[in-house]
Amino acid sequence: MRGGHQMCIDPDAEMLYLLGGWDGKSDLGDFWSYDINSNRWNCISADSSKEDGPSPRSCFKLCIDTNKKQIYTLGRYMDSNMRKLIPLKSDFYVYDIEANKWTLICDDTASYGGPRLIFDHQMCMDPVNSVIYVFGGRILFSGPSDSLTDERPTEGSFSGLYSYHIPTNTWTLLRPDIEATANGQQSLKARIGHSMLFHPGNRKLYIFGGQRGKECLSDFFSYDLDTGEVEIILDGFKKDDPGAPCLGSTQRATIDPELNEIHVLSGMSKDKDRKEGIKNSFWVYYIEQKRWSCVYKNESCDQVYWKKQQHYEPCPRYAHQLVYDHINKKHYLFGGNPGKSAMSKPRLDDFWLLTLRRPTNEQLLRRCLYLLRKTKFLEMAASSPLDALKFLQTEMTQVVDHSNQQEESEFQQLTCNLFKAPGSVVPAHLLNVRASEDNPAFCNQDRAFRYFSQFLSRPHDSAKKEPPGLFIV
Repeated sequence: MRGGHQMCIDPDAEMLYLLGGWDGKSDLGDFWSYDINSNRWNCISADSSKEDGPSPRSCFKLCIDTNKKQIYTLGRYMDSNMRKLIPLKSDFYVYDIEANKWTLICDDTASYGGPRLIFDHQMCMDPVNSVIYVFGGRILFSGPSDSLTDERPTEGSFSGLYSYHIPTNTWTLLRPDIEATANGQQSLKARIGHSMLFHPGNRKLYIFGGQRGKECLSDFFSYDLDTGEVEIILDGFKKDDPGAPCLGSTQRATIDPELNEIHVLSGMSKDKDRKEGIKNSFWVYYIEQKRWSCVYKNESCDQVYWKKQQHYEPCPRYAHQLVYDHINKKHYLFGGNPGKSAMSKPRLDDFWLLTLRRPTNEQLLRRCLYLLRKTKFLEMAASSPLDALKFLQTEMTQVVDHSNQQEESEFQQLTCNLFKAPGSVVPAHLLNVRASEDNPAFCNQDRAFRYFSQFLSRPHDSAKKEPPGLFIV
């Protein structure tokens, strides 16, 4: 059982890696791999520090170079008592997967122009250019000014945006915390508990959510790595927008650069009364369309309900980890903290697989035909019930998914329209149209129906990309 751990995935090798975390009593230093094909866990090391690796820790970050098969780790959290005993240095490690070997790159990144010791930051890898990007996180100090309950953190308490060039072992500060550049570019407000994703296609970092002191951030912006330009996608001032997720802190996010999608699994957020809450929801952001879509939501906070559902869906949580296999389009979720309402089990050790199933082209075409013929039936029922009944029994039933209970029930209820008054079925402008082939308006409608039916019945290229925004969980 753990929270505050880290995971990364190698989609090519179909291997998942898990390191460290907090079990509710102490930091963990064990290192694991999970073989997706064989469905087996393997303990690489019970304590990585005994094999020249990082000491037990939580609230750090991992990223993987899938080309060179190397895993990098940076940062950690230390409580106030430990800070007085151990030097606050930001150690930086790399693990070579093929050689099964840890290497200490440096014992303090701040000494080489990198970030100071931080926790709850974000780290992304650009494997093509061998560059790591680090943004945000709270800087640890040994003095009293580092109280995490400070309403207004002291200047420099949060870390800015850094890049690390692996071949030359070079750190570069790209943007300090909250700095407006001379040419008027947008400043970056550092934070903790946020999300940051790298898109290799447009070479942008996508950053959203998080917390800064007692301020819960709900903004969403991108940072162009080539130009340094910041684009505000969501300013965060519009609260309770039903068309966007509540971007609080500790949400987990992944990116699919092929589909141009960002996936967000909710974490901890605050309502209007500033009360913390953990609710399950899964959102997709379509980068090209700049649009959010909620594909799953369960706002139940009933512990009895979640106990019954424990084998069907994961309970709400934070401090969990979510990784994405963009090749096979699968998410993997492990562990976390279920919150104060479930203190009997303060940390989780469950492991979940999530697959977003998209309708096929054939399913989409069938649904379009169903809606089109349903509209045709309603028009016919208003003027010629006998013809409408024949149409229902022949052409309409052919495009109904009879295995879908909801659609089957809707289909059966269509017969009620045969006995309704015309005014309750069709718009007023259609009531004066007599269903006769001698009537030009009727002929135009009928020709339009036949045309679209023929169009939708044509074979389409199944290799074409499905329209975005249509998901079945």
